[in-house]
Amino acid sequence: MEFESVIGLEIHAQLKTKSKIFCGCSTEFGASPNTHTCQVCLGMPGVLPVLNKKVVEYSIKMGLATDSTINTFNQFARKNYFYPDLPKGYQTSQFDLPLAEFGKVEIEVNGRKKNIGITRMHMEEDAGKLIHDAREPESYVDLNRTGTPLLEIVSEPDMRSPDEACAYLKKLHAILKYLDICDGNMQEGSFRCDANISLRPVGQVELGTRTELKNMNSFKNVQAALEYEVRRQRDILLDGGIVTQQALRWDADRNRPEPMRGKEEAHDYRYFPCPDLVPVVINEEWIEEIRETLPELPDARKERFITEHQLPEYDAALLTGSRELADFFEAAVECGGKPKRFPTG
Repeated sequence: MEFESVIGLEIHAQLKTKSKIFCGCSTEFGASPNTHTCQVCLGMPGVLPVLNKKVVEYSIKMGLATDSTINTFNQFARKNYFYPDLPKGYQTSQFDLPLAEFGKVEIEVNGRKKNIGITRMHMEEDAGKLIHDAREPESYVDLNRTGTPLLEIVSEPDMRSPDEACAYLKKLHAILKYLDICDGNMQEGSFRCDANISLRPVGQVELGTRTELKNMNSFKNVQAALEYEVRRQRDILLDGGIVTQQALRWDADRNRPEPMRGKEEAHDYRYFPCPDLVPVVINEEWIEEIRETLPELPDARKERFITEHQLPEYDAALLTGSRELADFFEAAVECGGKPKRFPTG
């Protein structure tokens, strides 16, 4: 029996603001633990959050860059769960009224182009960080990251292979960097990914039972984790077994996923509108002002390199995959360098 993969990604991008989403604390990475905190991001009684306007602006930029519909009326909600690095006992996020919906990006894999749908984008605050001591059975909590602004980008389940998922991930990473709204540093957790994957027999419409691979922070890990999960689920189905719906943590050292929780332990987040924040109302004039500030994005720049500099498509794609590399290339050409020194034939 032949199976096809059905993959959707949830991407968390830390926005490149100087202060947090609801308070004035610094978002600078690498400070001593628990020094970039205040009463607001620690959730002390009686405090009130104030929305950082720059977070909304950056989120609108990403929505426009991915052909998403910007919702002129959107609302924050409380996502309730309890974890040691979540001091308030809830995360301020968005639920039924997100910032943007119905976007798309184009990917190319093995010479074939394909549009991947974006279900929604919403603004939220990041949680803190748990630091585990390998020598002792104890963990430490660093709340510096608490309240750092995040943009969560949820795709449609449109990807059919780990290669397509990685191409989509790299494309969004490039767009965020071109817009200069996220530093994209995966090692520091600025750009993270959860992947949902299921298998179904080729030709079947109904989706199979999915598993979720959590908090991966490198392209290599996403590729390896999805390839492993395709093999694992395929072996289970061929043996007549049943795939269990569960969340998995990718162990990069052992090159295998580890179960985190099963379906019976899945969270009920009990979303409800945040009573401390008024709805976000965005006028069309502001959206158009932001649209005017958008830079030339990777796909458009690649096409221009092909037509303006007579570069092969492969070369143009390689050069425009990074804004820094594309800028360097253009600066070199402006200084008199030849776009391509050797003939392509």
